[in-house]
Amino acid sequence: MSLLERALAGLEAGELEVRLPDGSVRHFGTGDPVAMEIRSNQFFRRVATRGTIGLGESYTAGEWSADDLPAFIALLFRNARAARERHPRLARLLNARPRPNTRQGLLRARRHIGYHYDLGNNLFRLMLDETMTYSCAVFERSDEPLAVAQQRKLRQVCDKLELTPDDRVLEIGCGWGSFALVAAGEYGAHVTGLTISAEQAELARTRVAAAGLADRVTIVEEDYREHQGSYTKLASIEMLEAIGERQFPIFFGACDRFLELGGVACIQTILVPDHRYARYRRSADWIERYVFPGCLIPSFTALTGVMAHESRLSMRSVEEIGEHYGETLKRWRSHFWETIDEVRALGYDERFVRTWDFYLGSCEAAFRTGWLHDAQLVLTR
Repeated sequence: MSLLERALAGLEAGELEVRLPDGSVRHFGTGDPVAMEIRSNQFFRRVATRGTIGLGESYTAGEWSADDLPAFIALLFRNARAARERHPRLARLLNARPRPNTRQGLLRARRHIGYHYDLGNNLFRLMLDETMTYSCAVFERSDEPLAVAQQRKLRQVCDKLELTPDDRVLEIGCGWGSFALVAAGEYGAHVTGLTISAEQAELARTRVAAAGLADRVTIVEEDYREHQGSYTKLASIEMLEAIGERQFPIFFGACDRFLELGGVACIQTILVPDHRYARYRRSADWIERYVFPGCLIPSFTALTGVMAHESRLSMRSVEEIGEHYGETLKRWRSHFWETIDEVRALGYDERFVRTWDFYLGSCEAAFRTGWLHDAQLVLTR
């Protein structure tokens, strides 16, 4: 309790109402209220010894809840910097946790991708929209259908690549084929999509065949490091975060190798703000441990430095679209809970449900507060 009161002293930009295991209630800060209920004293042990990782572990164990999870986590994000300044020794202790930043070989990469993306196509069908697009959408209005916003994003990538029927496009990390279907179906391009998820490859091929695009789209279950080919255009939509920091040079070297002279690439990636990157990259966070093993979100400066050193690619433009990710994640989380009976019927237990609820809710908060960004980088060879 002493730790909690020290950590929450001086809370700004919102009021937190905390109901403790003994039934008593404490209030911190002022502003729009968010309610939190701590059901077990184990919560304090986890948070005191494991920081934000412990906070997530405690949530999945059912030891606490919030009436508005994204709003609660957003309140913590908005106060994080001030809390570190008030408690520098605690911050140094939490920063000292090492990141298991091992090199992702081909087998390890396939295992890591399978851990998340091979959970089952039926789970992602329930959570996503009919386009089966698992990346940030671009909204014109907050009330428009998610599928419309996702189609807008996919066309935006195609337009930035200036696609024509003469283009041969490589997509690194093709997911369930949503970009390939638009690039081939609406722009007439020939697309080769790479994935190392068996579940994704199977469904992507089925969708391509159903759309009558088998003559223009080829889905290949292969690691990009093993792929051979030459292309006029290249796309990669939120795949870069999954490969780990040590692969960033390999990735840009491969993009350079795949693209013909004069070729164009559009890389969409989540980004950590530059001022937080050095601290973030030192230790594994909750999402890396429990949702995306082996991942590391880059910063813009880290990426551009690697790109300049390892390739002949040049930056043509950058567009930040992270402002749309909060709404995208809100829709995914809503779909998840609207179909929760079907999720459970697929065999996912309560710990899984709470893990994914925390994952989606915390990511929504991260983008709404600017803790994370998302950008489309247009590169030329």
